[in-house]
Amino acid sequence: MPMRKTVVRPRSDHPDQSAAVRHVYLPFRFGQEAPPCLEAEGPGLSEIASRGQLRQSYFRWAAFTVPLILLLGFLSGSGVAAGGDSGWYRALVKPGVNPPDWAFPVAWTIIYVLLGLALAMVLNARGAAGRGLAILLFALSFAGALGWMPLFFGAHRIGPAFWLIVFMLATGIAAAFAFARIRPVAAWLLLPYLVWISFAGVLTWRIDRLNPDAARLAPGGSTSQML
Repeated sequence: MPMRKTVVRPRSDHPDQSAAVRHVYLPFRFGQEAPPCLEAEGPGLSEIASRGQLRQSYFRWAAFTVPLILLLGFLSGSGVAAGGDSGWYRALVKPGVNPPDWAFPVAWTIIYVLLGLALAMVLNARGAAGRGLAILLFALSFAGALGWMPLFFGAHRIGPAFWLIVFMLATGIAAAFAFARIRPVAAWLLLPYLVWISFAGVLTWRIDRLNPDAARLAPGGSTSQML
């Protein structure tokens, strides 16, 4: 798998001798993390981007992605009554392994932070092969996560909510494999999300089985948010 390396050379045909940029590709083994590299070549010039510079670039991305994902997660659940605040949800028969209500906002807050960090790693890997596809797969899975609460708690559609989780899981697994080819650590950061939605899928399937008339239960309760 090639790694792109950006090389800057001075141009003699330009009045201010500004640098021209070209890209070359260096081989590396699959699974080996290959950080982006910027090298300037010319009379007396030989500079490679330091790890500190790469780290600062990553932190800038993370400062954008983590709050964004937290905000979107908050907004997705802010308009529906969820958990114990939902009279409809309280009336459902639930499986014995159903977690307490407080566990859901705590788990999702941690997961959203990890998702933001993982996305920042891939966004920071500019020029990496497959980066665009990895981001698209991530966005599809995350969009499904944002739509789950309105579908389950708002529309009371348990069956479609289960199939939405199946879609989230499929695209999330594909995103994890795509992330692993770019930044293996980013793929590991997706693991808690995949485990949690797998567990949520089992719960949703059991609730659907235990409540065949769930759509006809009387709704009620006040508005709350998951985060």
